[in-house]
Amino acid sequence: MTPFAWSQPHDVNEHVAGVAEGLRERGHSVTVLAPSNRAADLAAGRRALRDGANAELIALGPAVPISRRSRMGLPVGVRANLSTALARGGFDVVHGFEPGLPSLSYLALRDAHALTVASFFSAERLGYPPGRAQRERLLGRLDALVAGSPEAAHAASLRFPGEYRIVEEGVDDELFRPAEKRQLVVLEWRPAERPLSRAVIRALRVLPDWELVFLRTKPLAGRPTIPARLRGRAHVRTARDGRGRATILNEAAIFVPALDGLPRVTLEAAAAGAAVASPPGVQEQPELAAAALARLAENELLRKELSQEARRSVEGKTFADVAAALEQLYQGVAQRRRQPTPGPLADREWILSDLHLHTSWSHDCAIGVEQLLDQAEAQGLGTIAVTDHNVFGGALEAVELARDRELIVIPGEEVKTDGQGEVIGLFLNEEIPRGMSFSDTIAAIKDQGGLVYLPHPFDRLHAIPDPATLHRHLADIDIFEVYNARLLFEAYNDEALRFARKYNLTMGAGSDAHVLQGLGTGGLRMRAFDGPKEFMLSLRSAEILRRPKSLAYLQSLKWVAQVKERVR
Repeated sequence: MTPFAWSQPHDVNEHVAGVAEGLRERGHSVTVLAPSNRAADLAAGRRALRDGANAELIALGPAVPISRRSRMGLPVGVRANLSTALARGGFDVVHGFEPGLPSLSYLALRDAHALTVASFFSAERLGYPPGRAQRERLLGRLDALVAGSPEAAHAASLRFPGEYRIVEEGVDDELFRPAEKRQLVVLEWRPAERPLSRAVIRALRVLPDWELVFLRTKPLAGRPTIPARLRGRAHVRTARDGRGRATILNEAAIFVPALDGLPRVTLEAAAAGAAVASPPGVQEQPELAAAALARLAENELLRKELSQEARRSVEGKTFADVAAALEQLYQGVAQRRRQPTPGPLADREWILSDLHLHTSWSHDCAIGVEQLLDQAEAQGLGTIAVTDHNVFGGALEAVELARDRELIVIPGEEVKTDGQGEVIGLFLNEEIPRGMSFSDTIAAIKDQGGLVYLPHPFDRLHAIPDPATLHRHLADIDIFEVYNARLLFEAYNDEALRFARKYNLTMGAGSDAHVLQGLGTGGLRMRAFDGPKEFMLSLRSAEILRRPKSLAYLQSLKWVAQVKERVR
């Protein structure tokens, strides 16, 4: 998914096209989704969407101007086409490029139900979305972060924190190959970099046998002024795509990159075997580039040595190499998704379960343990999990009082971690202290043979694990809560459900009741079980039950109960 118009040359599009072809050569089916202003692309895109979104390129609509200061304002039809492509494409991975812009890439990564990868190449393309909550929501849906350079990774991590894998831009080493070199200097020209161009021109004045090409790689870049003494051996060429630049760079003996030029052009010049004149300190003193140029022009042996070194520098950076690196990345991401298991226990009866409940042992709840058990039986529940905040006594008391009842009580505890939200342990034997790290809390649950249940994972009104922590411990989470009846915004539950479906996680649900009236407002219909192993098997075929009541009503009852408790 690229945000830039496919009908216009762009360095990101060249990378996308090259990598897509490299992945196809490795046996993958790859579809490029992009905007385009070319009528033929738009017509072919409509046909592809109608026929099942199976094409190498699908143009989703006309290009929309992109700015770091833009707001998301894509036409409804383009958004609809994107949704159709994502739904019908059957993609295993959606890879969005430069999603820090208000664009189709951002929307694709936000809305895709497939595994997702985001790539960042420029620090100038990181302004969207402006809100921290929006960025965190996007990060929660990303499975891997990629940057084109360490500098890009550093800049992107300030806005989108996480672990970045460096996958540099690729180059076509067949298109860019050293031809017979002639005495030609190519300067990547920028209108704002006149000190550099003047220094190169001064150097060329004392090199009468050398020619100079001002290479323009951006539209509407103006034209440089060519002194009268250089007319006839200084020329201006415009080449916005790789195929156009190849004919120039393959013959060039020396390449002088712009101070703020395209990294891709320097990579292409190196692949073409041009000696690159870009010495240290050139950003502060452009004259150093001219001095390096003069030294290379006068020393053929040094020029050939640097030419060979430049060619060697692109080893491992071809489109085929980048495709192999991304294939490895995709395979690693795909391992996070759990394989489905057949639904067992089909001969067992159905029971109702509420896996997230509190008693008066919690600091913010006034329900007596026996009251909770009576109410659970009155509502027809077959299983409940008592998960008091940072204390285990309520669960132990509930297990003891339920020995002569048909109600099954799962002893648990909702443990506050050190800055990464809460984790529930089910089937515990003893209390787990609060304040440990997320990983240590999980380890403490596992040491008891318990099950890790992650409650309200996307409730941003409370402390929750950040995306990096969540993805790092995905394999350790046994049950992922997809419905919590006490959340203020239903969108948080929807996001949890979407996340669980994406990775085929075992789903859980509960009322999180702190008053008797909230009991059973959320839960599961599942097969009867005996012990933790059968419990996990039963959850694979369980049905989520939503029986919401007014949250304002339940919350007011909780506050009244707390006030009464303090008065006593």
